[in-house]
Amino acid sequence: MPSSDLLNKIISLLPARTHPASSKHAQDKAPLTLKPLVDRKKAAATATPSLAVDDYDGRLETIRQKEYPQLFEPKSLKPSRGPPKLRTVYLDHTGSTLYAASHIRAVAEELLTDFPANPHSQHTGSQWTHARVEQARDRLLEFFGTTPKDYAVVFTANATGAIRLAGELTPMTKGGTFRYARESHNSVVGLRNLASDRGIATQAAEFSEFDDIILPANTSGTSLLAYPAQCNFSGERFSLDVAEKVHRLYAESYGKDGDNDGHPPWWVLLDAAGYVSSSPLKLDMLESGPDFVAVSLYKVFGAPTGLGVLLVKRPSIPYLQAKRYFGGGTVLNVAFDRKWQEFRHDIESRLEDGTINFQAIISLHHALNAYAKNFVSIDNVAQHITSVTKYALATLSALKHDSGQPMCKIYGHDEGANFGPIMAFNLKDMHGQYIGYADVERLSVMAGVALRTGRFCNPGASQKWLEFTTPELMHYSSMGFVCGDDHDIIGGKPVGALRISFGAITSKQDIDIFSEFLVRHYRNCAQPSISSAQETQNNTDVESEADPVSGKTDFTAVIDETSKPGLQVEIDQVLIYPIKSCRGWVVPSEMPWELTRFGLKFDRSFVIMRQNDIVPMQQKRFPKMALIRPHINTEHSVLVLEAPDHPPLEVSLMADTMNLERIDSRICGSQMHVFHVVSNEISSWLSSVLSVTCFLACEPRLLLSDTSEVPIDLMYESDTLSPGNSPLLLPSRRNEMSFANEAQLLMVTHESARQVNEWIDEDSDEPRASDIGPMQYRPNLI
Repeated sequence: MPSSDLLNKIISLLPARTHPASSKHAQDKAPLTLKPLVDRKKAAATATPSLAVDDYDGRLETIRQKEYPQLFEPKSLKPSRGPPKLRTVYLDHTGSTLYAASHIRAVAEELLTDFPANPHSQHTGSQWTHARVEQARDRLLEFFGTTPKDYAVVFTANATGAIRLAGELTPMTKGGTFRYARESHNSVVGLRNLASDRGIATQAAEFSEFDDIILPANTSGTSLLAYPAQCNFSGERFSLDVAEKVHRLYAESYGKDGDNDGHPPWWVLLDAAGYVSSSPLKLDMLESGPDFVAVSLYKVFGAPTGLGVLLVKRPSIPYLQAKRYFGGGTVLNVAFDRKWQEFRHDIESRLEDGTINFQAIISLHHALNAYAKNFVSIDNVAQHITSVTKYALATLSALKHDSGQPMCKIYGHDEGANFGPIMAFNLKDMHGQYIGYADVERLSVMAGVALRTGRFCNPGASQKWLEFTTPELMHYSSMGFVCGDDHDIIGGKPVGALRISFGAITSKQDIDIFSEFLVRHYRNCAQPSISSAQETQNNTDVESEADPVSGKTDFTAVIDETSKPGLQVEIDQVLIYPIKSCRGWVVPSEMPWELTRFGLKFDRSFVIMRQNDIVPMQQKRFPKMALIRPHINTEHSVLVLEAPDHPPLEVSLMADTMNLERIDSRICGSQMHVFHVVSNEISSWLSSVLSVTCFLACEPRLLLSDTSEVPIDLMYESDTLSPGNSPLLLPSRRNEMSFANEAQLLMVTHESARQVNEWIDEDSDEPRASDIGPMQYRPNLI
């Protein structure tokens, strides 16, 4: 085993985080350095604004504890234990709000008492279900401030399904256009493909341009205008009167020169999925409402999921595009051998293909009941959420480093503008440098804070607020950077954001805890700066010391040239994780172990892949991976896998003895070629242990030694490799690592683990069964 001095020097030279696509991004993604001067005891000392938060006349905390027990530790809800202990600070209500306990109990009771059945049948259960469905339509119309006279309720699978249906029903004609607001969700932007297939021009627009777009002088043919009531990125709200303006412009010219007789040439689609969860829609207040309104019900009530609504304006129904597809009970008659069918006359039966989600619709009744019992009305909820948003905005705006630098860069919420209960922002360090939101998200998960990160499926708004162009976005994509990966800072700029959003049960305490979390972990922090000398070294990389023929790296030469006095450590244990996300194996203390340019030999050389998926399985999604215990038999060059109730499995560690087939994969957001280990025995064993169909994959170069006769800086060109065949080899990509998330070596100290346990004990009133040991951090070096 390498000496502690040598390892310490090597560790000091290895980049903390690297990106295969470009070494210059190492600076962008450097880990956060927390200043030790921050006193955790005083972390909450930052002054918070003294704004009042509406609490439903003092009932909010009672509602939270009684109706939303999922927020609290179960044992702490017992009255004898005092105030309940929060388990989760939930700040992702735009993603999905939470459901009430009385709602779920009532649904379970009704489903066990009555027997909902397919409403297309005629027996008692079917007719009872049909009646409940029709009642639900009426109740929803009342909730959205309209009546059956003005709108029809068409049930869909979700808001996206409602938006797509609206696009298919709009009678756009050649010469017309599909125009959508910049802040539109992907579900709306996706309609441009439907429009293009019909020969309709498409173009994004700023909402401020809508008044000019709909003018008769700028209009030809029949067109569709789509926009959100509320942007799901920044929370910016837009006027609901666009359809009303269209109505006024064309009121005297209906049917004179259009293709739609009595309908104006502009149809209007309102995406209200995010808006209706925090504000009353009140369609009856509009002189003429949108032709279509798309809604997702779980965003309002938390449940049921899988149920969306398309509100269709009654006066627009006669002018809808003729329906093409039919299924289930949408037709009165149909011939099997010729193109003849008669559609049903009522719009709901005509558009709801197949069997509707009648159990979810029955659940909707109880969702409305629980909502009314807890909050009385959507107006009360709107008042509460508005006060929470104001408090959160003031609180986060007040957070500053001692240097005076604001901690939060908040997007939108400008004075005088109309914004809903959504706050997108990024953190900055004490020098004004952006902090990667992916790192913040990881820490928030451990702290029990639920928020969201990324671009939130809203390309126009994210590019607007984050200030990057479409060519830049396309360039990032060509480098392998995609939305949802860990590449959060590129060229010093964020390509996504943190988002917190509020709902009917968000409390002042939630905001205060989140603010304390930010202060505790990020106030007065500074990201490591890279000097020009270091930057030069990063650009040339340690690989410059490699022998171009053998591919071997002379670490000693690099260490001798750049080593400086530093912290001396004693290596207690060395661990490797042969299969990513499975258990680790402790290298015997008396056994030497090779350190290659990719990290410790055999460390994260394998991954487990699901069939038809390009992303490796992870333990946080498949907890059974923790049951797989590896052991390396160096004498026979095999990896032995063990799992409860399964016989041991041997996997060769020699690439030239395996049947390998190259496949595409995405590792930590980057495109990579990996090799499927083709073996029915291995795949069956893994599938049985993990209860999903899966297989083993590897990167053959990670199985090679730096002292191997095969040059390390080579990769396989062949798509398939068989035992005994000599592979064709080509130079590999620079900076490529193992399947590690962030760095080749992960280290933890016993002292750090002890400190964390002390912090946990300080914050907890209950004794713990055991401490969190250093092994639980999945390190390579202890």
